[in-house]
Amino acid sequence: QATVAFLGDNLYPDGLPAPDHPEFAELARRLDDQVDAVRDTGARVVFIPGNHDWAKGGPDGWAAVRRQERRVEEGGGPTVSFLPNDGCPGPEVVDRGERLRLVALDTQWWLHPHDRPEHPGSSCPADSEEEIVAALRAALEGAGERDVVVLGHHPLQSGGPHGGKFGVKQHLFPLTEWKKNLYVPIPLVGSIYPVARSQGITPQDIPSAEYGRMREALAGAARGHFPLAWAGGHEHVLQVIESPEWGRVLVSGSGIYGHVTYVRGVEGSLYRASRSGFMRIDFLRDGRRRLGVIEVGKDGGYREAFARILE
Repeated sequence: QATVAFLGDNLYPDGLPAPDHPEFAELARRLDDQVDAVRDTGARVVFIPGNHDWAKGGPDGWAAVRRQERRVEEGGGPTVSFLPNDGCPGPEVVDRGERLRLVALDTQWWLHPHDRPEHPGSSCPADSEEEIVAALRAALEGAGERDVVVLGHHPLQSGGPHGGKFGVKQHLFPLTEWKKNLYVPIPLVGSIYPVARSQGITPQDIPSAEYGRMREALAGAARGHFPLAWAGGHEHVLQVIESPEWGRVLVSGSGIYGHVTYVRGVEGSLYRASRSGFMRIDFLRDGRRRLGVIEVGKDGGYREAFARILE
């Protein structure tokens, strides 16, 4: 039976606003369309949140992510879940048969600068960094014969802008980061933005102290019990990375056609593309697991651009 995971930033750019917001109806429709696409397929569906679902890290973030959770679960029925619940950091465990365990994390919890559920005033099963790490370790160690896929919006490793990696275009034409076709050359001065990003000016980027603490904690929890894959989005690209330090990292964050960014290789890169698409893991009858990366074109056509048997 199929399982589908939406890897966060389900509503771009600021999540689901309050019902009295002038754009609420349109944004709710976009979310409903995603739910409608999978609700009656027979698949088990898991939505996880990203930073944009937390109102792009704004003061209304915790309320926004809970609004989205209610909308998804009310419209999706019993086979569709929004995890973790109530803005909690997780981990939430979903076992799928005898071969797969999903572990859902809300990685924005670690990076959110405003209200969030945390010790001692929350009802979350884990509501401190130490408890999250302990619970993640238990979920990995207790999986038995199941393969584990950890779902968390923010990847542990990346060759894209959130990893501090930028190309010549971002240095010479920095305004294209805000408006795709705004090619105004700003040499030298234009490098200020990508250089600042590569130095960790925002907690949404791997070079920042906040992001670094989160990924060290999560990877530390997995030492000796790395999952089959860490699956996330955040970057608007497709990446397959395997490294001894972080394990297997799948970045599938380009679900909107044409909404892609720069990417380059990093240590352990097996595949990377600034293309729209998605990934799938097939659990074969002979016990093997096969990863496929599917690129999708403007006309809806698609092709498998990369495939690998996962060891």
